Amino acid sequence: MEIKMSMYLKEMKVYLKDLLNQLLEIYPYASILGTDVIGKAYRVNQTSTIITDGMFTERGFVARVHNGVTYTEYVFNHLSKESIHEVVEAIKKAVNAQKALEEVVHIPYYPVMEEERIAFSKYMTVDVHPTVLGDEAITNRIKTLRDKGTQLDKRIIDFNVGYEYLHTSKIFLSKEKDLEQSLIWSTGMIGCIVSEEGKMKRHFKGYSGGCGAELLNKMEQDIEEVVKVSMQLLTSEPMNPGEYEVVCAPDVTGLIAHEAFGHGVEMDMFVKDRALAKDYVGQYVASPCVTMHDGAAAVLDTGSYFFDDEGHMAQDSVIIEKGILKKGINDALTAMQLGVVPTGNGRRESFKRKAYTRMTNTYFEPGTDSLEEMINSIEYGFLLEATGGGMEDPKNWGIQCIVNIAREIKEGKLTGKIYSPIILTGYVPDLLKSISMVSRDFDVTGTGACGKGYKEWVKVSTGGPYIKAKVRLG
Repeated sequence: MEIKMSMYLKEMKVYLKDLLNQLLEIYPYASILGTDVIGKAYRVNQTSTIITDGMFTERGFVARVHNGVTYTEYVFNHLSKESIHEVVEAIKKAVNAQKALEEVVHIPYYPVMEEERIAFSKYMTVDVHPTVLGDEAITNRIKTLRDKGTQLDKRIIDFNVGYEYLHTSKIFLSKEKDLEQSLIWSTGMIGCIVSEEGKMKRHFKGYSGGCGAELLNKMEQDIEEVVKVSMQLLTSEPMNPGEYEVVCAPDVTGLIAHEAFGHGVEMDMFVKDRALAKDYVGQYVASPCVTMHDGAAAVLDTGSYFFDDEGHMAQDSVIIEKGILKKGINDALTAMQLGVVPTGNGRRESFKRKAYTRMTNTYFEPGTDSLEEMINSIEYGFLLEATGGGMEDPKNWGIQCIVNIAREIKEGKLTGKIYSPIILTGYVPDLLKSISMVSRDFDVTGTGACGKGYKEWVKVSTGGPYIKAKVRLG
């Protein structure tokens, strides 16, 4: 079924166009972003069932105008025919306040945006819209999944299941643009906590996609596997620190892509001189078998959209091509400062927040090797699976990733021995240049959110193929 556009935004559009026209009579550039986001999160464990609004639900507007030197923004959450004049006057006051600030603080000059004339309405389709299925049906479904998992082993002390969806409608209006989009993403999680002889372990698997409640079908297929891995972790041992050859599963590959050359190629970091990558464009930073993408149009997952929060079209940007750093990603103002073309990566945590350069769907391209060939090529090392979190230092190219499972490989065979938990660290170019094999298998997931530093959260997805590399584990 087709995802419907927000009726609220459709009703507001006539007033927004009136507001836009009045602003264009005063300022050389004006635009308005309207956002209406609804969603719910469902969590079920042994003792409770919780239904909450999704973390990104919101409804409101942000107007942007060029004040002669830079851009002024003003947010509001309602508009009527009678209140248009009030909003115009409020924007004038915001502009005057910013101009007063310019007298005591240096603010860089930005030119007036040049725009291509574009008008479209684009909507996603899903098999099962969560609102059609309803809260009771969704809750009963995930309770069934919980019960199925709980009954598989007496050592299970908790089995929890989560599902969340977000239906996002946005409009963007300017002198040359009239854009509408309505899309949906869903995420899911199965988690199992087990205990034996005083030892407790947890394993979880995440799911995501540009889809509806049909994601629950995919989750049901993996319940036995999640329990099985949880039990295996009861026999795990601490890792002996050292440098090893490893094969990274797609989720670990994605975390490396995100942390290694994710934030490091967000070009607002170039402007602030906080990313080493700006000095290496056109140079080898990875193995020739590595090609890395970012873009809302690159794949369909939680980082996808048709246009960004500044009205620029979604793209598929090749960041690294056969080992060579080709370009970064940017928002509109960053692109103007650096004299480059916008990549459609201007994203806001909400309509109330500033647009920053943000990742979307970040991944390595698949290759031609098989997982079996990669494992067979390792004399001693590990197959790394199940990510935790990660961090990077874009200024110095350090990387740190948390991995929950390292399966031992000896003489080209998995021994069955498991180490957990593991910290993967390294210098980004060394890690990426060590990649020697890339599999045909490919997957992306987007169960989490990414912050700009410690805030400004947005949904992203990461992934790629299995890769063989040399890393430091501890």
